[in-house]
Amino acid sequence: MDDQESSPNLIPHLNPPSVVKRAAWQDSEEVRVSNWLGVWDGVESLDAGLLGVPYSGASINSSAAYGGPEAVRLGFRFNTTYSPDFDTDIQRLRVRDLGDIGGHLTDVAVAHRKIEEAVTAVVGREPRFVPVIVGGDHSITAPAVRGFCAADPGKRVGIVNFDAHFDVRNFEHGPHNGTPFRAILDGRLPVAGRNVAEIGIHGFMGSSHYFRWTREQGMMIVTGRDVARRGMEACVAEALAAAGDGTDLIYVSVDIDCLAHPWAVGTAAATAEGLSAWQLLEGVFACGQDPKVAAFDLVEIDPSRDVKDLTARTGCSVILTFLAGLYRRLYGDRGYEGGDVRVGERGGD
Repeated sequence: MDDQESSPNLIPHLNPPSVVKRAAWQDSEEVRVSNWLGVWDGVESLDAGLLGVPYSGASINSSAAYGGPEAVRLGFRFNTTYSPDFDTDIQRLRVRDLGDIGGHLTDVAVAHRKIEEAVTAVVGREPRFVPVIVGGDHSITAPAVRGFCAADPGKRVGIVNFDAHFDVRNFEHGPHNGTPFRAILDGRLPVAGRNVAEIGIHGFMGSSHYFRWTREQGMMIVTGRDVARRGMEACVAEALAAAGDGTDLIYVSVDIDCLAHPWAVGTAAATAEGLSAWQLLEGVFACGQDPKVAAFDLVEIDPSRDVKDLTARTGCSVILTFLAGLYRRLYGDRGYEGGDVRVGERGGD
């Protein structure tokens, strides 16, 4: 579908979802995610909204990560709203599919500008709205963070990134999926290096120069080996504390290549040294509960490399586990008991 300059709900560059999938069946005692996650009407007040960014035109390696949002939407048909692992049912959480942000076939700068403008408009809809952005390659995070900051002027922002790579490369090849956090820190945004934490950095895929650069900026780097030795609970707590130190809001980014090969075959750069699925899920559940976390993205799912949709379905679990943490934060119960009173606003206690 061609990009529209303004959708009916007045979000620029936003198109309807590429696919709307309903589960073939559900019994009377469960709610399937595909049947729960309806399409937003542009009016309903939401706790969170799914926002697709089907763009991978700035990838270092050839990538079909533009298909990530559609693969995740299709993958949700296997899920219900309840997790016995986290003993949480998210069905009372108000979440809708907002649609897909249009890109550009040949111009990275134009595509990134559209992402920034759309995210600014989406986040500005109401103070409690949490965007859940599904890419796309990791280049989309830089314009998404710019849009997020523009929607909350005057507020300082921290970042927690789950990733295999630093993604702070220089710009000798222009902006791409290896540059988003360099772009954020060099972009005159209210984001300080000391408030950026990266978790799961691993593998023979980086550079000692870029590692030193992150240290010079004051960034917190938690390697995959650190997580294996110390545990995710301690590592993510430190990362959230660093991102939240003196800031008002936190943006969480998840590159699916932070996972080891068995859990992320459907991406360009997964290796054996990565995190386990359980480590990542524990991390995003903690992020969802943090009162300052106000935006989330998931990137680099490449359906052309996937096997039996397993990576896309891992992405579904990542998103739903983050939402389970958000549910616990907003509603203060497990989803099947307690009152229906929500607490807090974006950036509040």
